[in-house]
Amino acid sequence: MRKGNAERNTLETEIKVSLNLDGTGIKNIDTGILFLNHMLEQLASHGYFDLDIKAVSKDKDPHHVVEDVALSLGQAFANALGDKKGIKRYGYTIVPMDEALALTSIDISGRPFCGFDVPLPEEKVNDLETILVKHFFTSFATTSKITLHIKLLNGEDTHHKIESVFKSFARALRIACSIDTEHPDIVPSTKGVI
Repeated sequence: MRKGNAERNTLETEIKVSLNLDGTGIKNIDTGILFLNHMLEQLASHGYFDLDIKAVSKDKDPHHVVEDVALSLGQAFANALGDKKGIKRYGYTIVPMDEALALTSIDISGRPFCGFDVPLPEEKVNDLETILVKHFFTSFATTSKITLHIKLLNGEDTHHKIESVFKSFARALRIACSIDTEHPDIVPSTKGVI
């Protein structure tokens, strides 16, 4: 089993993350932000990742919670992948959520980048500031060291837009980190390392 853990303790937050890439979608998530919990539950369920996240906000600033959860989750993901031997490396998918449609493409490249083309004109959905959605994915890409592109192809309802993004991210990530059974002992890179 490919498992990873991460902890982040700052003057702003205290974060603990435990991740099993080869899970079944078991989740225990408490960030203190209900809509973020809901989106992380989508990540666990649709990526079939077992995910345990506990976040405590010391300064009551949701910006710091979202950022530090994403940084910690990205670190746990990188830890779980280890030497990346046998992974498919690339993953992409297009996922609908009613009228919303999101595309995600991932390269587990060792080069952090996040392209995020998801217009979210409403300032909040439930208890989450929508500006923090991009920040979540940028922070995750930074510590997981993946190249990540997310594009909203269609959508009207802000909840649906964000949920389609998280579901497409989960599915693409699952594909990219899954084991290529025909080449389980090869690191998929001309460099020999990712």
